[in-house]
Amino acid sequence: MRKTLNIAHRGLSGIYPENTMLAFKKALEIGCDGIEIDVQLTKDGYAVICHDEELDRTTTGTGLIKDYTLEELMKLDAGIKFGREFKGLKIPTLEEFLKYVSDKNTIINLEIKNSIIDYENIEKITYDLVKKYNLEKKVIISTFNHYSVRRCIRLDRTIKTGALYWDCIFEPYNYVQMLGANALHPQYNSVTREIVEKAHDNNLEVNVYTVNNKEDMKKMIDLGVDAIITNYPNVLKDLL
Repeated sequence: MRKTLNIAHRGLSGIYPENTMLAFKKALEIGCDGIEIDVQLTKDGYAVICHDEELDRTTTGTGLIKDYTLEELMKLDAGIKFGREFKGLKIPTLEEFLKYVSDKNTIINLEIKNSIIDYENIEKITYDLVKKYNLEKKVIISTFNHYSVRRCIRLDRTIKTGALYWDCIFEPYNYVQMLGANALHPQYNSVTREIVEKAHDNNLEVNVYTVNNKEDMKKMIDLGVDAIITNYPNVLKDLL
């Protein structure tokens, strides 16, 4: 039986403001196996970590990340909407995060957010930073944009890729193999024992998102998935 890995979704985001350096640091403190982050581009081409294309939900800004320069983004607060005690937290740059984890023993699931806005050159910008900090072996790149998965593979097929999907794709292990990715990244409700077993037969990983309920965590562990991506890695750690 494979060991199921514990991946902190946007850091320890059930307890701290998502996709902030504080949430990442707290995730590592509790001993998770890896961290999942979301990457987008600023108006002036910098890779930053934020889940939504729009700033409104998690920051004091409004509108789209792509319409702000990095300097303008740094003036926004990315903590206060989660709780007043988190006032002053900033949107991290991808470089800041990769530099921080470069000497840590952690897996990085780096989601490129380009299914709504197909940011020009985001794959190369991301890969250049991964290579700058020698993290090729610790990273898996995922995206809902499967054209982008192919672009990533063309850039460097030695860096692992995962195909994110939401619905019940027919024989996803065959599709992902055709795509050339290394892993299925399904919404957990669509996963069956057959899918996990057939994926493993084809040397593919199954990394499920976003599993926050204890019973669902137990079910995924029982199915033998390779990784569980969760807002509550502290809860999952106790189960594992």
